[in-house]
Amino acid sequence: MIRAWAAWACLCLCLPAGADVLYGDARPDAPELAARGEAAVGVRTLDLVHADQLDVLAISARQPAPRYDRALRVEIWYPARLAAGQKPLTTYTDVLGAGPGDSHRPNTPFTFQGRAVRDAGPADGRYPLVILSHGYPGSRLQMSYLAEHLASHGYIVAALDHRESTRADKAGFASTLVNRPLDDLFVLQQLADAGHWAQTRWLAGHLDSDRSALIGYSMGGYGALRAAGVAPSAAARAAVPPGALDPTVTADARIKALVLFAPWGGQQGMFESSALAALAVPSLFIAGDQDDVAGYTDGVRRLFEAATQAERYLLVYRGARHNVAPNPPPAAARSHPDDFAAYAEPVWDSARLNNINQHFVLAFLDQQLKGLDRQAYLRLIPRSDDGQWQMDAQGRPGPGHTYWHGFKRRSAVGLEFHRLPAGQSPSVP
Repeated sequence: MIRAWAAWACLCLCLPAGADVLYGDARPDAPELAARGEAAVGVRTLDLVHADQLDVLAISARQPAPRYDRALRVEIWYPARLAAGQKPLTTYTDVLGAGPGDSHRPNTPFTFQGRAVRDAGPADGRYPLVILSHGYPGSRLQMSYLAEHLASHGYIVAALDHRESTRADKAGFASTLVNRPLDDLFVLQQLADAGHWAQTRWLAGHLDSDRSALIGYSMGGYGALRAAGVAPSAAARAAVPPGALDPTVTADARIKALVLFAPWGGQQGMFESSALAALAVPSLFIAGDQDDVAGYTDGVRRLFEAATQAERYLLVYRGARHNVAPNPPPAAARSHPDDFAAYAEPVWDSARLNNINQHFVLAFLDQQLKGLDRQAYLRLIPRSDDGQWQMDAQGRPGPGHTYWHGFKRRSAVGLEFHRLPAGQSPSVP
């Protein structure tokens, strides 16, 4: 009897809090914009090939510039048109582990469910494009909760597996340094030309690539900054074979916004300071103040403060480390502490992090890509703990009400939100 109870308890711990609760579902205390949108969500998988690319991991004295065709798998979430009675549910397959060939932490497939319909027809309308870039290592499904959420609110979201940078095929770090921005820009161009390719023709007329955003987590944040025109530093160029990292970067004018979750590279000095200062793309930075991978004060916050020509925002989870972006840990991750630690935060609940991310990312992208007035959600007192609740019986704010807009009473705790207009440096070091 005791064994049976223990097994049941373990099963409950491995599942979301309720049989019908999936990644991204709004908790009862979720902020306002974490609620799912009105659109049904479809999902499709594309296989693209970026031909004739530098194979940075094969460079040698005998082959100083080897080339290869770079295969990229892309998951597309979009507003969908469902048949009567069609249930918005799909199963995703991902991989745990530290990369191929690691006997102590082998690659292990796992599945989880999401609220989307595989290969559904797209809904009528034209939608902004969001490109979603995972960490190192990670996968295109690492932030499926956010992709589904944005699609339900009228965005087309394309998340790619960066070759040699996923858990399934992790290889030398030089490939990630060189290829991240190139992958992002290639996928942007392929989808912008959707009508020219048989497998993407269904997107033609629905995707507005002139209103595009990049969302990157960790190394995905590094790649997004590079794709937005921030040149690599001498230290970055020295970390790869000579000539592999092009110091000249041309920003793509279609990129109108950046969302940077714990972007890597600021602490490590990977960006040219003058190029970072010239970044003009509105940017939302999201970080934990205990980040021990990208760094906070000398890492993410340093990048936020240095991008002086961009309108920028910084959401801070106090007490959080680096894992502020991904889905919650899957049940399969409980069999190995390192697999669990690749998703989980020691202090913050992952579902809570997801909901807050959904709220702020949607507010920011609605403001930048759709021209909606979301300033009430983005002009907040810096420390959530300092907010004062002063509402009358009809729910109207009083003169002393400073509580974070969109958050339920007693729910805005442990957070900071900072805003710097373009052209302004921080007043306090």
